[in-house]
Amino acid sequence: MKLLAVDDARARMLAEIAALPVEQAPLGQSIGRVLAEDVAAVRDQPPFAASAMDGWAVRAADGPGALKIVGESAAGHGYEGRVGAGEAVRIFTGAAVPEGCDAIVIQEDAERQGDAVRVPAVEAGHFVRPAGGDFKAGAVLLERGVRIDPWRLSLAASAGRATVAVHARPRVALLSTGEEIVEAPATPGPFQIYDSGVPALAAMIEGWGATVIRAKPVRDELEAVIAALTDADADLVVTVGGASVGDHDLVRAAAQALGLSLRVESVNVRPGKPTFFGVLGDGRRLLGLPGNPASAFVCAEMFLKPILSAYQGAATDPVTITARLAHDLPANGSREHWMRAKLAYADGGVTVTPYRDQDSSLVSVFAASDALLRRLAGAEAAPAGTVVEALPLSRA
Repeated sequence: MKLLAVDDARARMLAEIAALPVEQAPLGQSIGRVLAEDVAAVRDQPPFAASAMDGWAVRAADGPGALKIVGESAAGHGYEGRVGAGEAVRIFTGAAVPEGCDAIVIQEDAERQGDAVRVPAVEAGHFVRPAGGDFKAGAVLLERGVRIDPWRLSLAASAGRATVAVHARPRVALLSTGEEIVEAPATPGPFQIYDSGVPALAAMIEGWGATVIRAKPVRDELEAVIAALTDADADLVVTVGGASVGDHDLVRAAAQALGLSLRVESVNVRPGKPTFFGVLGDGRRLLGLPGNPASAFVCAEMFLKPILSAYQGAATDPVTITARLAHDLPANGSREHWMRAKLAYADGGVTVTPYRDQDSSLVSVFAASDALLRRLAGAEAAPAGTVVEALPLSRA
């Protein structure tokens, strides 16, 4: 099989993915969705000069001294008159600064004396939030292609948006093969193990903005695999296991029976060499992931996440950081190696420690990791302190 470098394999996969149609989503249901439009402000925020503290709205030129209290300004209920010389208005945080006032004296610095309040000298602008201090009308607040999170949702809400245009969620059919796999709470046989890969991949896919369609594990029989692939109604079919070329690895053969046109036969990566990608005869895209959990998880980060991002019109390149090795590493072999690792932040820098046991079946190591350390094919031995590339993993 032809081995492709990781970056080349990803590029070939992404060349087959087009952004899905655009739809309107209620803002409250847009978390995790990708914007298909710019979100612009329709007015200044705040739309008026507002108080940053509870206290007294005054004219800076009038202090220090005793001022006549002429009214009150609260959030949502402003003082409608104009404040003249020697006058003050009781004001609360977020309330509009009355016309004529240009400063706020906080209540701790003032002393009320019946119908008057004694205030110290303050400068103009003291504790005043200017109109448009957050953003101005017409400003682009969120750009097309960003994924909505709670903070971006808040920004869109502050612009008065009730709905946003987003790309449709990709539908992903997730199929696993292997007679040795059972799902909890079923009792495994003497030669079986619990399925740890598919449940995690399903969670990843949903976290990356797609909808998961899960099928029951498929028997290691060609006709059963063909039937499962045929019934998978989705934009992208992801298979787990059966991706290699052993006697019991039937996914490729089943896909070829359905008109598979391969774009990626195999990837020069460790773990995950058997990963493949192609287009079925009916146009559905198929990503074949290895059965070993760590291999599947690494390749999900390398390939599945970018594919789902492309469907949603988002950026597709994995975002890596630079870090310094915590200890020596030997020379790498002929395959690019993405090592499970742990990041540490200290003294303004980042260090990365790869776990010593990188066996692709070890779920416990992946659960403890928060990064993947990239070692290029044929990389020379690297002493501690060498600057390397690492991909942080999402950890709640």
